[in-house]
Amino acid sequence: MKKKGLPLSLIKLINTFLVLIPFLLCWYLYYEPITMTVTSRKVSGLVITIYSIIFYSLVLKLDGFRASIKTITELIYSQIIAAALTDVCAALGIWMLSIHFPNLFPGFLCFLGQCAVIPLICWWEHNTYYKHHQPAKTVVIYDVRQGTENLVNAYGMKNRFDITKVLPVEEALVDFSILDQAEVVFCCGVHSHERNVLLKECMYRDLQVYIIPRIGDVLMSGAEQMHMFHLPMLRSKRFQPLSEYRVIKRILDIIFSFAALVLFAPIFLVTAIAIKMDGGPVFYKQDRLTINGKVFKILKFRSMCVDAEKLSGAVLSAGKNDPRITKVGRFIRACRIDEMPQLINIFKGEMSIVGPRPERPEIAAIYEKELPEFRLRLQAKAGLTGYAQVYGKYNTTPYDKLLMDLMYISCASLFMDLRIGIETFRILFDKQSTEGLEDESTILQYIERRNNKNNEDPSKQ
Repeated sequence: MKKKGLPLSLIKLINTFLVLIPFLLCWYLYYEPITMTVTSRKVSGLVITIYSIIFYSLVLKLDGFRASIKTITELIYSQIIAAALTDVCAALGIWMLSIHFPNLFPGFLCFLGQCAVIPLICWWEHNTYYKHHQPAKTVVIYDVRQGTENLVNAYGMKNRFDITKVLPVEEALVDFSILDQAEVVFCCGVHSHERNVLLKECMYRDLQVYIIPRIGDVLMSGAEQMHMFHLPMLRSKRFQPLSEYRVIKRILDIIFSFAALVLFAPIFLVTAIAIKMDGGPVFYKQDRLTINGKVFKILKFRSMCVDAEKLSGAVLSAGKNDPRITKVGRFIRACRIDEMPQLINIFKGEMSIVGPRPERPEIAAIYEKELPEFRLRLQAKAGLTGYAQVYGKYNTTPYDKLLMDLMYISCASLFMDLRIGIETFRILFDKQSTEGLEDESTILQYIERRNNKNNEDPSKQ
């Protein structure tokens, strides 16, 4: 229920203006006098306008205005990243307008000022939203996926969604009166036919609908809209990115990996010495799958004892409690240093910066036995980071990781790669993002539950 308050569009404009203030001070006090715009106020106004548009657009793309579903911390992070990228664009523009290369220190002070202002703005924006919006009356309708109401509580969204009813789709289709008092409906893993009936009913009633998709839905999301035979059509095909996208992405992979290898060379050296002193080889090579099922040797700093899988075979790590991890290994895993040698794989072209994480052939075979769609991840080159790593956890189910990877593949773009790269820095400080599985049986338990559910109604597989 919405109360009377400031329109969201006005809040966004106020937010943008307040972040713009440090740049205005920096521009008029230092940069404008040393640029060619000093004699033209129109050009100066154009610079400020372009700066505002870039910042506003980036915050929108990074969900920095979405106080309704984001925490204050997430809003702050998104807006600081947007400000940093906008300041970089501004620095390049000022350089082109200047006779000499400008001093970047005032620009750095501008960014610090924005970092000081943004947390206050985000706190105000978040509290303003919930001050004028009561929790929405919410109905959860499920099929093969249950427990969404528990996620609402676990992620602190009770002030956004007031769960009034939780029921299976069969009951919902019998009596639509359960939607009479609803404002929001969650459709969780509902089969396409039943979901379409519910979706149209919700549209008639002007209700918001949040849909947790199935694999077929995600595949359709990347379909091309077209007209043929005087009919609207959707054309869906295997992932085939434009040549321009592949070339630019490969160039960026080379530049990023080479620069990172040079920058982190001292860390490589110290880590290699520490591992060597602990005994055994420095690097660990392992077979992984990349685009079209091609097998390559992934490189990692060795974090486990030598021949860790000699007796157990290929199993997933049990996280920090895994007895096979060495003392040095625990430290480099906690700091993500063990993954750094994959920069060499990227430079060689075996991996990309962003893409589905490469899986081991043995583990992939387990997934594919009961989840054949898992091989669809191999439409794109494997990546150092990916959609599932940013928006999921290490112990997110294989099915949900597959959905996330396919969502990336269906809408892959340079901006999506940039966004995932930016979000990766945020999760580096989130312990939940790298939680280990209790043991490898978690995979089989999940697949067994899913298989049993599908066997109840073969039409929903």
